[in-house]
Amino acid sequence: MAYRVGLVGVTGYTGMELTRILLGHPDLRLTQVTSRKEAGQPLQKIYPFLQGTELGELEITVPDSAFLAANCDLVFLAVPHGTAMEMAAELRDKGARVVDLSADFRLRDREVYESWYGVTHTRAGLLPEAVYGLPELYADRIAQASLVANPGCYPTSSILALYPALQAGLISAEDLVIDSKSGTSGAGRKAGVGTLFCEVSDTFRAYNLTKHRHTPEIEQELGLAAGRDIRLSFNTHLLPINRGILTTAYAKLAPGAGADEIRACYERFYAGKRWVRLLPAGTLPETRWVRGTNFCDIGLITDPRTDRLIVVSAIDNLCRGASGQAVANANIMLGLGEDVGLPRAALMP
Repeated sequence: MAYRVGLVGVTGYTGMELTRILLGHPDLRLTQVTSRKEAGQPLQKIYPFLQGTELGELEITVPDSAFLAANCDLVFLAVPHGTAMEMAAELRDKGARVVDLSADFRLRDREVYESWYGVTHTRAGLLPEAVYGLPELYADRIAQASLVANPGCYPTSSILALYPALQAGLISAEDLVIDSKSGTSGAGRKAGVGTLFCEVSDTFRAYNLTKHRHTPEIEQELGLAAGRDIRLSFNTHLLPINRGILTTAYAKLAPGAGADEIRACYERFYAGKRWVRLLPAGTLPETRWVRGTNFCDIGLITDPRTDRLIVVSAIDNLCRGASGQAVANANIMLGLGEDVGLPRAALMP
């Protein structure tokens, strides 16, 4: 049985990546794609790589919640924050399952959301019902959910890096520092001076220090791991590459915690988790080895000189950090294998 799925916001990078993945998915059939600007066009006009495929002939339409709910079993919302909340609620009320790739349902606290995003949350009543879509943590709840909040790309790499050690009490919840670097596709497809080729190529810069909107999302989930509220330093940088995130997280070791105990903790935590690869000691992640895949690669370094744990993680921001994770969540919601239809081989030059 093929499930009918819709995609609202098909023309952005996450929409493009979702289309690429769904093109080869054996159980999810993309039947509805929407964009107000490109309505009336066949999808292959926007994405020539679809020429000669069934998806290429699919007509882009204006988003309509009632029509989507009537013709789809599940709908992906690849739209900006503030835009998704009403449509997600309408689709859910009409019986469609929803995977929301925006930030509208990721934060459990309405005031925190409104403070960081500067938008009034009109559907705050749904916040307790939305499930945070990180399968390594919440697969059982995702399987029962009608609304899944797909995590942000930076939070995915950061939470997976530190969660096991925090939960086990092997590191301190104080003075956590997370340094993350992303390819330019993380800024979206909308044109802007800051992401022009000549502004990005052959340079490397930090941005949004102390105020990146993904900060409360990371603090929320790592606080649950630690069993207490936490405040951490989250710092972001723009890499001169198209896709990928490399995160380096620093934490103070708990008294008596050592390298062997920490590795054993991570091995236990991620045992059986399809999309996390704990790399051998002495090997560190690189963005090229996860490009185009749903993997998160993790490397562990214990530094006895500074008494710190250093965790390096690498993901593809468009796949594991957005569209691939969304498909994994959809798979779980519909009772399919988590890894069905998801690419495992890295996109190489």
